[in-house]
Amino acid sequence: MENLRTIQDFIRWTTTQLSLSDIYLGHGTDNPIDEAKQLILPVLGLPLLIPAEFYPANLTNAERQQLFDLIQKRIEDRVPTPYLTNQAWFCGHSFYVDERVLIPRSPIGELISYKFQPLLSSQPANILDLCTGSGCIGIACAYAFPQTQVDITDISLEALDVAQTNIDLHEMGNQVTPILSDLFNAVPAKQYDLIVSNPPYVDDEDMSDLPEEFLYEPKLALEAGFDGLDLVKRILLDAVDYLLPNGILVCEVGNSWVSLQDQYPDVPFNWIEFEHGGLGVFSITREELIKYRYCFE
Repeated sequence: MENLRTIQDFIRWTTTQLSLSDIYLGHGTDNPIDEAKQLILPVLGLPLLIPAEFYPANLTNAERQQLFDLIQKRIEDRVPTPYLTNQAWFCGHSFYVDERVLIPRSPIGELISYKFQPLLSSQPANILDLCTGSGCIGIACAYAFPQTQVDITDISLEALDVAQTNIDLHEMGNQVTPILSDLFNAVPAKQYDLIVSNPPYVDDEDMSDLPEEFLYEPKLALEAGFDGLDLVKRILLDAVDYLLPNGILVCEVGNSWVSLQDQYPDVPFNWIEFEHGGLGVFSITREELIKYRYCFE
């Protein structure tokens, strides 16, 4: 510890320790260097991109001790970095997170960055984000469509408390409305141009095989029954009643996409291909949901 004095020292040493450990990377980074930076720099109150002259800066003894404690928790206890720093990035924006919500990592972020083109034919007036968790998807949609009203829902009051923190952080109170709801149960009696959802979709088999880091995330936001489709099936059945003509449902099902396709082979799910990785996200139109509603009943 005495030999580690500067920001550069800590990033180099932490990268080595992470590389030698058996931690799982996948909550915002895919390599030890980025993981080290995301762990160290936010704790010091610094952005992830700092001027080169900052790296040789000496740390105080208190800062060094705080970093050592957090690095130990990351490696020995396998606590995901965003829970240690209370910061996660999604669509280029920083969000507050803690163990009440999932850590943002959905490939839906790429769709938001492209404003859901070519899926949407016009500017949406209203968007619904189901199972919002931290609120990151809904808030990112609000950034992408500044004139659009966004409702975000979750069954967990604790999750909505985090979402409200992020609404306040991003000053989105006039555009984003949090709603406590079990899927559509308490959603206002109106229709949306776009419904987007990253619901729980981990099946029983995958739940038993998750890396230790996932054990810190709320099970309510992960597990979804034997086939991982408990909530997705409800969404497919009910979404049509909340979509406008030509409205679109975008939903993430992850690895459970195979089971969904096998159970509904006739339904024309549009499986989206991503430039930056990710799978298991489909879109489907209101008209298609009407035509194939009998499959979900």
